[in-house]
Amino acid sequence: MVKEHKSISSAQNPLIKRILLLKEKSRERKKQGVFVAEGLREIELAQKGGYSIETLLFCPEIFEGNPELFTTKDQSPEYISLSRNVYEKVAHRGTTEGVLALIGGKDHALGKLRFKNREPLILVAEAPEKPGNIGALLRTADAAALDAVIIANPKTDLYNPNIIRSSVGCVFTTQIGTGTTEEIIAYLKQQQINIYAAALTASESYAECDFKGSSAIVVGTEATGLSENWLQNSDQNIIIPMQGEIDSMNVSVSAAILIFEAKRQRGF
Repeated sequence: MVKEHKSISSAQNPLIKRILLLKEKSRERKKQGVFVAEGLREIELAQKGGYSIETLLFCPEIFEGNPELFTTKDQSPEYISLSRNVYEKVAHRGTTEGVLALIGGKDHALGKLRFKNREPLILVAEAPEKPGNIGALLRTADAAALDAVIIANPKTDLYNPNIIRSSVGCVFTTQIGTGTTEEIIAYLKQQQINIYAAALTASESYAECDFKGSSAIVVGTEATGLSENWLQNSDQNIIIPMQGEIDSMNVSVSAAILIFEAKRQRGF
């Protein structure tokens, strides 16, 4: 017997208007402390990452699973069914499985970070703007099981739908901190974590560096690179030698090369 759920068939419903506002406006996500995640894998990863699922919305015509699969001993979301036309209005992409959720955000203050390794390996990205790049960085961080990703001077909030989508949910599986460049430098020094800044000046090849101790690999944007503060406070500036005509690569590609060299040195 299929359990009855509250249903919504009008796009004018206040909850539907709220969902659209949360998807479109960063200030609303910050104000309400809630964001929208779409897709079964993304929602499953959010729950696995310790996020609180407040409301699960599904379209019975599309969703083939058990709509109450996210109920646990610690969580009991509200379940609401949507008509197909309403679901298609709020869905970010047409290929998802007919399910989306309202999820409570987390506090990403630096003081909340907890490292699983005694010699942590961290990625710091300064002022990344493009959701696609941020998503790619988070996917790499997940693949390498980094202790944390720290975003300095963030230009967009982490729960932007495009970041969730491009990270394929890795925004939920990766421990993330945010702060200003000055705050993060002070934090890394306090934690006695070596700073390796990717830069073109006063640099040595990344292959010559020892990443086996506590390490923060710091990358900037392709357009402007890292701010001077990082270059003045790094323990070593590092570079990926180029053999072609250009002197830089996409930030997510560069970060992946540096991170997996560090992982290689650590025996993984």
